[in-house]
Formats: sequence, C-alpha cells, structure tokens
Amino acid sequence: MEIIPTLVPRSFEDVRNAAERYSFARTIHIDAGDGRFVSNTTWQPAEGETLPTMLSWDAHLMVHEPLASGVLYAKAGASRIIAHLETFEDHSAIPAAFEAWKAAGAREVGLAVKIETSFEGLAPYTSLCDSIVLMTIATMGQQGSPFDPRGIERVKMLRGQFPGIMIAADGGINEMNIGDLAKAGATRFYVGSALSSSPDPAVVHKRLLDAVETIQ
Repeated sequence: MEIIPTLVPRSFEDVRNAAERYSFARTIHIDAGDGRFVSNTTWQPAEGETLPTMLSWDAHLMVHEPLASGVLYAKAGASRIIAHLETFEDHSAIPAAFEAWKAAGAREVGLAVKIETSFEGLAPYTSLCDSIVLMTIATMGQQGSPFDPRGIERVKMLRGQFPGIMIAADGGINEMNIGDLAKAGATRFYVGSALSSSPDPAVVHKRLLDAVETIQ
C-alpha cells in the first residue's frame, strides 16, 4: 500500500518546495497539464532542471503530446511516467511511447483513464503497464475536486478483469473513502488536497496509511 502526495506545480520552485514539505514520503506525484486536455497549464521540465533526488517522482501526463512530455520528465529524473489513454489518438502508438520513456530513464510506465472511459481500450496494453491509474473524480486538473463514488466500483471491476495489475486511485481521496478503495482492490493512492490543505501533512499521511495497510 502506497500513499503518494500529488503536486500541481506552477513552477520549478513549487517542485523544490514540495520536496521539502513532503520529505516524509518516498514518492511525489506530479500532475502535468497543457491547458488542452485539462484546463490548467503546469510546469514542465526545462533544459537543466532536474527533479530533487532525495525522493522518487511520478509524472502524470494530462497533455495532448504525451510522448514528448514523458521524455522531458524522464530525462529530468521522473522514475514513473503515466499517460492518459484518451490522449493517444492512435492507441497503437502506446508501445513506442513506453519504449521512448524507458530509453529516457523511466523505470515504470503506465496508463490512466478518466472516470467515464471504458476499460475496453486498456485491454491490449495492460501487459505493458506497470500500473493503471483510475481517476476517482469527474473533473481533472485542479486539486479539490470532489470524490466520485463511481470510482470504487471501477476499481473493483478492473481488479476483477485484471487480477494481477497494480491499480492506483487518483482524485478526491481522503480518510472517508480510502478504505473502500482499498477493499475494492486499489493498492496505490494519489492524494492531493487532503495533504496539501493540512497544516501537518505527515500526520494525515500516516492516518491514511494506517487506514489501508491492514487491508489485503
């Protein structure tokens, strides 16, 4: 079970600050938006910018050009690159994107899907994914969107279809719903506002972990 803080950075300074604020975590999850796939535009690595090495970093690509964006993040030090299935106009391009990200330095790759997206398009590519991210909110791009209860059933459905896949839940997660997501089959949880709005995120992180670590 993993509880991973989510960051929506406007600048590289936000990234550095998050590394200090969430120093208790092993990994930080960066939401990358391009203003097209989602409404907001976030920081993307520039030449010479390297993610702080005291933590591991995920890059969650909510962008229309996932291949190029993923290469940028991998070269900057992101160890896990996740792109939305919906951003690939031609799903047959997914394997090549995965290969490019790994060639650029990523150790893990995966796909994310919106809460309205069926799992049919995932099926041919689950064997290539180290994880699948299921969105548990209806509106993406900004922290604070309310949890969508449909996410629990979707986790359960995906676990039933693909028993061996790592399932991550992302969006609106807090102490009131994380247990239900874990029981449904999620083992990785990307948590945004429940941590970012807390004066002591380390305490909240521990409470969330305590809520799920006994659930198998």
